[in-house]
Amino acid sequence: SWNSLCRPGLKLRDPPCDKYKTGVIDGPACNSLCVTETLYLGKCLSTKPSNQMYLGIWDNLPGVVKCQMEQALHLDFGTELEPRKEIVLFDKPTRGTTVQKFKEMVYSLFKAKLGDQGNLSELVNLILTVADGDRDGQVSLGEAKSAWALLQLNEFLLMVILQDKEHTPKLMGFCGDLYVMESVEYTSLYGISLPWVIELLIPSGFRRSMDQLFTPSWPRKAKIAIGLLEFVEDVFHGPYGNFLMCDTSAKNLGYNEKYDLKMVDMRKIVPETNLKELIKDRHCESDLDCVYGTDCRTSCDQSTMKCTSEVIQPNLAKACQLLKDYLLHGAPSEIREELEKQLYSCIALKVTANQMEMEHSLILNNLKTLLWKKISYTNDS
Repeated sequence: SWNSLCRPGLKLRDPPCDKYKTGVIDGPACNSLCVTETLYLGKCLSTKPSNQMYLGIWDNLPGVVKCQMEQALHLDFGTELEPRKEIVLFDKPTRGTTVQKFKEMVYSLFKAKLGDQGNLSELVNLILTVADGDRDGQVSLGEAKSAWALLQLNEFLLMVILQDKEHTPKLMGFCGDLYVMESVEYTSLYGISLPWVIELLIPSGFRRSMDQLFTPSWPRKAKIAIGLLEFVEDVFHGPYGNFLMCDTSAKNLGYNEKYDLKMVDMRKIVPETNLKELIKDRHCESDLDCVYGTDCRTSCDQSTMKCTSEVIQPNLAKACQLLKDYLLHGAPSEIREELEKQLYSCIALKVTANQMEMEHSLILNNLKTLLWKKISYTNDS
């Protein structure tokens, strides 16, 4: 049931079914969730009390079901990029809104979030295709209300923008602000994931040695690592601007049985334009006050006591930081030294360097080449 033991002691929001049954919202997952009950919520995957994430089965296909939660929103410290209303009201767009008007709403939302990127109207049309859940060629008011609620969420927006990319999980469907994405077999870079309560109790040193124990063989790790580097390329200055990875940790990455990397959680990957807007007026005493997520840092301008808007570390540097222990542990001796050298120069990348774009792609390509070369010698890949 929805109020499962997933979050003891927290009142979970009921699924959006009452809103669906009264005709307020609509979407491709609504009927299966609320009427035929062929979308079944299984094991709870939430690692934080502030969001609900379940392993689901939809018409016999495994998927991950995500939805926002009413309470416990205040456990996320600092300002959130996604304004979390206590309850999603599905009050927009209002009855009588034309499709043209809805397109304009979506367009200005994108302009605010993504900045003035060349082909925003193309993206608006893409969203309309996604919103048309029953594929009847028109977006109903209920579908538009669902789409509008979902577009407030970074992860949903990113899933649509990167829907053709190999490392982004596919969107299977939605109903209101609940959405279903393809499931990823292994939901941690290391072979073991634990419930968050247990996570809190395990000393991190012990956790690290546990992690190393349950890790795939080195050639497989190298293939997963190449996937992360490719994902960094996908979000770096794509067609709709640059996205910043603001929580680069192993728990947000997974992989499938072919050892292809898949992102498990993209909620803290945010449009650079959006982040700059939000962080630049934040009051600060020191640089420690200028952080979004866990690792998008800017500096504190002591003369104005406001955060600056330039994020210091690029995504690639953070990805290399994450991959360093992962790749060096058990690396073949003949490439270990070279690999270490490349990883360290990657970690040292700064956004401010004027040659950054070139340096960025050079480092990225060198690393990928080194890893590919080594893997293709081994038949384990």
